[in-house]
Amino acid sequence: MLGVAGLRQRAKLIQAIRSFFVLHGYLEVDTPVRLPCLLPEANIEPETSGEWYLQTSPEICMKRLLAAEIPKIFQICKCFRRHERGNRHLPELTMLEWYRLDSDYHDLMAECEKLFLFLANKTDMAPANCNLDSPWQRITMAAAFDLYAEISLSEALDGDLFDEILVRDIEPNLGQKRPTFLYNYPAELASLSRLNSADPAVAERFELYINGLELANGFSELTDPLEQRTRFEKELRLALSLGRATQTMPENFLRDLGRINQAAGIALGIDRLAMIFFRAKRIDEVVAFSPEEL
Repeated sequence: MLGVAGLRQRAKLIQAIRSFFVLHGYLEVDTPVRLPCLLPEANIEPETSGEWYLQTSPEICMKRLLAAEIPKIFQICKCFRRHERGNRHLPELTMLEWYRLDSDYHDLMAECEKLFLFLANKTDMAPANCNLDSPWQRITMAAAFDLYAEISLSEALDGDLFDEILVRDIEPNLGQKRPTFLYNYPAELASLSRLNSADPAVAERFELYINGLELANGFSELTDPLEQRTRFEKELRLALSLGRATQTMPENFLRDLGRINQAAGIALGIDRLAMIFFRAKRIDEVVAFSPEEL
């Protein structure tokens, strides 16, 4: 259980987050947590609620608000992911997500740098042994494999070793002394991001690391509903092969997606952010109650 001092620290951090986005012209939104269908992602197992689902991310609703031409939105909310538990994982987590029209993943990286400096100044807290001053390190996924892994990115993908090598060999080296953006994911791992027009072999996707801990996942958003449907069909087939709960295609989302021209969005785990700012070793140290205490 988090003590009173820790609860005050956490509240101060969340209040500072809200202040940053309000000052930068974002509208705070509040979308449903319980949904009839989610965005298909085979690597995430959702928590069911009757015949519906608890959200794994507010993305499905927030992008529909973008389609209504709200230019800049953010949300702090609870998300649920079944069987995720460990020193850095919770099955119920607190998520910050923000989206902006007419932007790309480079804009989000720059905004992350501003956000973290703002939080450090507002809270008088900062990550251990990590300089938040700009510019932060940026390294492509291919370069990271060349630098830290024994095989290339293409060899890792061909051998189905990507996740293993990323977690074991690459992530522990990232964000040491200075935050690191790992960007330009291979097209096979584009998720909901668009492919780079100059190099379609890579997706405009990045993750942010500090002290070896992944904190955020951001995209230049894919806004082509036909391509997104194709990707979702693949994810649904994969989820079915893994014995995951059967979901339907998010038709309302796909309908609204085509109304967005260009946008970027990012998800940042507040519990992990608190770990970094409070210099905690376990995620249990930064939440009011761990699952085992309930």
